Amino acid sequence: MASSIAQISFYLLILTFFSETHFGLSLRDLKSDPNRPSTTAQSITDVHDLLPKYGLPKGLLPDNVNSYTLSEDGSFEIYLESPCYVHFDQLVYYNKNIKGKLSYGSVSDVSGIQAKKLFIWVSVTGIQVDQGSDSVEFYVGALSEKLPAKQFEDIPVCKSKACQGTYVDSI
Repeated sequence: MASSIAQISFYLLILTFFSETHFGLSLRDLKSDPNRPSTTAQSITDVHDLLPKYGLPKGLLPDNVNSYTLSEDGSFEIYLESPCYVHFDQLVYYNKNIKGKLSYGSVSDVSGIQAKKLFIWVSVTGIQVDQGSDSVEFYVGALSEKLPAKQFEDIPVCKSKACQGTYVDSI
């Protein structure tokens, strides 16, 4: 009996620590950093609602997000229900697990997103919003491409196959 109470106490302690380090920020933390969005990640359950708080369009991620974690340093991990494809100006593949570092107006160190350019799949490594030109710039290593932000206003529907037009792309 004593060991089960100790186990439960240990799990509660770990859960409390995890929620503070990965999701929660104290009011003191929010007041000390004026550039930090005014809401905590813990109070936002849908990552699509969190993106605009960081100056990013909500449609950067598909509709099948299962959960996410966000650390105080901006590191995040997003878990999708399954890998999927979305068609913007290019065909984009989202892995089941997406990682990166979030800051206001940009995402860096991205992994888990690829775009099809001609016949090649390239990994997206960064995303930055250019408010002046109303565009979103996607980085593939040192190269980049700007797309109209209007494409990312709505949350895109995830497709299980890489359909583009009337044929199915093969990977």
